[in-house]
Amino acid sequence: MTAGHADGVPAADEPRDASGAARLVTLAVRDFRNIARAELALAPEGIAVVGENGHGKSNLIEAIAYLRLLRSQRGARDRDLIRFGEAAFHVGVELAGTRAHRATAAVDRQGRKKVTLDGAEPERLTDALDALPSVSFSPRDVDLVAGAPAERRRYLDITLALTSRAYLNALRHYRAALARRNAALRDAARAARGAQGEALAAVAAWEPALAEHGAVLVRQRRDWVAARADEFARQCVAIGERGAPALGYDGALAEAGDVRSALLEALARQREHDVRRCLTHTGPHRDDLALSLDGRDLRGVGSAGQQRTAAIVLRLLEAATHRDATGVTPLLLLDDPFAELDRRRTGRILALLEEVGTGQVVLCVPREDEIPARFTRLARWGVTDGAFAPLEGA
Repeated sequence: MTAGHADGVPAADEPRDASGAARLVTLAVRDFRNIARAELALAPEGIAVVGENGHGKSNLIEAIAYLRLLRSQRGARDRDLIRFGEAAFHVGVELAGTRAHRATAAVDRQGRKKVTLDGAEPERLTDALDALPSVSFSPRDVDLVAGAPAERRRYLDITLALTSRAYLNALRHYRAALARRNAALRDAARAARGAQGEALAAVAAWEPALAEHGAVLVRQRRDWVAARADEFARQCVAIGERGAPALGYDGALAEAGDVRSALLEALARQREHDVRRCLTHTGPHRDDLALSLDGRDLRGVGSAGQQRTAAIVLRLLEAATHRDATGVTPLLLLDDPFAELDRRRTGRILALLEEVGTGQVVLCVPREDEIPARFTRLARWGVTDGAFAPLEGA
């Protein structure tokens, strides 16, 4: 296996099949979490997986989603995805409507990762990311609204890196420069008084790179918010919100005209403060996606239903962004997405899905009677203790 770390996704200008939707034809999973071995064939419309909680539904979703970012969508370390007592996990798929017809990923307990596209290893892991475009919906998505700003920054970074080579490159360079400036800040804090000038110069050396690449991130985030704000509001209202939903960008440079110059000046102005704290306090790594209803922050005052509504709309916008930029509709991974939602909201979300259009769907629910009418046409599989099999009569 080859070692590596994936921190982005390929851009929209990479070649894709012109079929219009990503399609998972077959899926083979081995030793992934509690799944010892699973082999599933999927119809073009998808499948519905039925099973009690804790038996492996979410693990199947996570395995499929792994071929998007080459890491766990739940934030787990690669080695923690390997089934207990086994040496490695493997996920392999046959695909249609994507840039590769076959893709595999395998990771061993030493963290060595091997990825192939149509049997060949790409030169860089980032060239294999988004091999299977997908967007996941689950009750945990409420953290996009109720969680810390880091959750929403991650959402923005993934959504935009999927569709912009410039954003992906800027994000990688920005993170590298930020890590080096923070290391220089720690060195400066420990430096003897006579060496302070040299230490501060080492900090300042990384600021032009931070300003250059950070400006790209801020501009593209602002542009995305401006382009999607009206649709965010419309879809929230369509689901049932009666107030005025709003999507905005919240950051120290959110209104800056020349973002690069403004960020460079802010870094210089805060340099000594940053040395005392050993941390860079200005830049897009501190910004946030602002979600509100009638001018109130949804994170603080939104009800559970309102927060879930906003999170679902963010996922719909994520899928739309990918489709608009690449021409490919991503696979929808629905992990008990309507849990804790009343029937009214669920019905309106399903109607919205019908309106915006969906491709292939993998739906996971605890019981067959929880499959919404719109998805009753899907072939049904059951799961027990990580073992999957077609349900009789389905």
